[in-house]
Amino acid sequence: MLKQILKNILAGILLAEARIVLRKYKPKIIAITGSVGKTGTKDAVYAVMSKFFFVRKSEKSFNSEIGIPLTILGIPNAWSNPFLWIKNVMDGLSLIVNRHSYPEWLVLEVGSDRPGDIRKVAKWLSPELNIITAFPKIPVHVEFFSSPDKVNEEDSILAGVLKQEGFLILNHDDEAVLSMKDKINRKATTYGFNDGADLLGSHPLVLYEGEEGHERPVGLTFKVDYEGNSIPVRIKGVLGRNTMYSALASLAVGKVLGLNMITMTESLSSYETPPGRLRIILGVKNSLLIDDTYNASPLAMETALQALNEVVVKGRKIAVLGEMLELGKYSASEHLRIGELSGKICDILITVGIRARGIAEGALNAGMSEKNIFQFEDSVEAGKHLESLIKAGDVALLKGSQGTRMERAVLEVMLHPEDATKLLCRQDNEWQSR
Repeated sequence: MLKQILKNILAGILLAEARIVLRKYKPKIIAITGSVGKTGTKDAVYAVMSKFFFVRKSEKSFNSEIGIPLTILGIPNAWSNPFLWIKNVMDGLSLIVNRHSYPEWLVLEVGSDRPGDIRKVAKWLSPELNIITAFPKIPVHVEFFSSPDKVNEEDSILAGVLKQEGFLILNHDDEAVLSMKDKINRKATTYGFNDGADLLGSHPLVLYEGEEGHERPVGLTFKVDYEGNSIPVRIKGVLGRNTMYSALASLAVGKVLGLNMITMTESLSSYETPPGRLRIILGVKNSLLIDDTYNASPLAMETALQALNEVVVKGRKIAVLGEMLELGKYSASEHLRIGELSGKICDILITVGIRARGIAEGALNAGMSEKNIFQFEDSVEAGKHLESLIKAGDVALLKGSQGTRMERAVLEVMLHPEDATKLLCRQDNEWQSR
């Protein structure tokens, strides 16, 4: 009880400091909302804009009522260290009392875990640009809302408080997102792979490197078409359509701001995507891992499995899938559906967690042999089993909700575990102690 009271007081202090800092320094704000793809989009936008402006982005996935003020103040998450929290508060006061160099732009990831989360933020945050990534049919955290539509309504609230001269940047391929164009009285630009998008992606391909017969996937490429021009984009070390959507969103921001498209695409070719988001990692025994372990929702699972499906490999395709949490009444049917999709794509399926048994059942329904399905309650056990069966030329996708800690499975099979702190998500001391 006391701990919660102190947390609320601290959150109130940080919020007050953040609001004062915004009034004092008047940075322009890009807010990124939507149920999937926010962190990747935030990092892509930062990669593009940092070539032209002094920019600060949300660190990791700081998208909450406390995380957003931390980004505005430029201070770290102190976790359970009271002395560091005191220092954070004093650093915030210093920004207010003294004159510091401060970013021209803030790129903020704004998420909704519970009803009212974004509504609270919208009371004091008025962005210049709002990127809306996706409104899936079954969004993450839907368990805490009365319906999927209510999640999407929450994620769309910031669009209504855009500055009058502000811009909406919308995923053209998501019908629910695109409908915001007619609902909100603001200028809008769209991005996507479907005809009609203002910034149109085309010719998506997986990049391969290596000697003939031994090629392995190393990234992706696509073209972006706009105003009669067509420019190639190459992104190394990552796979998946979500990555391309994030890149397109960042280029749409640049288009709105009148930035040079060539410079922006060059920036994307050298930026590193965040850990746990469809990253390519070398595995043991000359295998390859697709690490998408940061979190999971039905749409994100579909996207990851599709990325696995698109990869051409010499060996087998393996999926190691953990539970999708916080789906409420949709949990059983969505795990079953993802399992059916897995059964059509994968040669071997490994599941983690009680709910993920539905994935195994769905794979059986799709015709996968029972001898190729393995079920575990713990991600480390699943990783050890993967290490025992993986062979040269195999590619393994690993994914699950945060609570399943699927990055621990990756650690069991990555070729260079000494690089875990650099390559994997949730490697902070605070996470490691959980």
